[in-house]
Amino acid sequence: MTEKNISLLTNEYYKKGKRLVAPLIGFPGVEMIDSNIKLAQQNYGEHFRAIKKIVSEFEPDIIFPLMDLSIEANALGRYTIFPREDSATVPKGHFDLSEIEKLKDINISFDSRVMAYVETMKLMSVGLPENVIRGAYITGPYSVAALIIGADEAAMATALDAKRLHYLCSFVTEKIREYATLLISAGAELICVLEPTAVMLGPSQFKDFSAFYVNRIIESIKFSGVGTVYHTCGNTMHLIEGMVESKIDALSLDSSDMGVDIPEVLKRVPQNIVVMGNINPSTTMLRQSPETVEKEVKKLLEQTKPYPNFILSTGCDLPQETPAENIKAFIKTGRNYRI
Repeated sequence: MTEKNISLLTNEYYKKGKRLVAPLIGFPGVEMIDSNIKLAQQNYGEHFRAIKKIVSEFEPDIIFPLMDLSIEANALGRYTIFPREDSATVPKGHFDLSEIEKLKDINISFDSRVMAYVETMKLMSVGLPENVIRGAYITGPYSVAALIIGADEAAMATALDAKRLHYLCSFVTEKIREYATLLISAGAELICVLEPTAVMLGPSQFKDFSAFYVNRIIESIKFSGVGTVYHTCGNTMHLIEGMVESKIDALSLDSSDMGVDIPEVLKRVPQNIVVMGNINPSTTMLRQSPETVEKEVKKLLEQTKPYPNFILSTGCDLPQETPAENIKAFIKTGRNYRI
């Protein structure tokens, strides 16, 4: 990964007057190969076929597999629903912390869905052009904990039952680290930590129950040469410093419609921290015309022009039905822009 260090690459592109272009794109590939999300998330051959189609059609600088927040919770025995045309979900169910003792000996490397994503990464490692950075997703510790005990229960526990919540976050962190190691061994060159539920937290709670544990994951993989990204949905302006304190390499942030001011973020973070974002995946990419996409991308690129540590991306993963013409407009505009 040395030659693909995310911060160095971003700066190298900037010196050449260019930007890395990396929309979070996975689900549209399923549509392009006339498949469905359930099948692709459980059949790694079908999954890779969708990813390969995306790369051949759009040529992004970074590619991730299909975004799925349920993998780790499912591997720990939580009931999971698999819709045909949507990502898997974990409905709220009863959980007693005493169950952790029974779960400690579970080896998630034998879980079929974990291994489906690992095998997809292996195929991405050998089956995609060398210049494309292969990314992988893991779910953040607080978000996994919230899936296990419920989002409202997790939020209340930060104040009313912090000790027990820390116990759960510490436990799931170790399982997430195991999953990250498997993905890196399979060829992942960039690990993105998905922590959407943590947007509900205040700055102090975020540092205690998300950033602290994300840092433990980063510490376990930093010697591999693999870059790390922190992705949190929604308005994260109050969490930026906490994300930076985790020692992450890059921040992936939601759209301006959600309240995220990318130029302001770039003023607040050190230049060695890359910021990715933040074209709206739904309002702009899904529903607007290619001309509007081009206009929005140019506007964002103009706003971020003074900052070398920026990657053009989307605020979150693109919906399955995103028009190919809009994705092409996004990529083309980003490629043609000169600083």
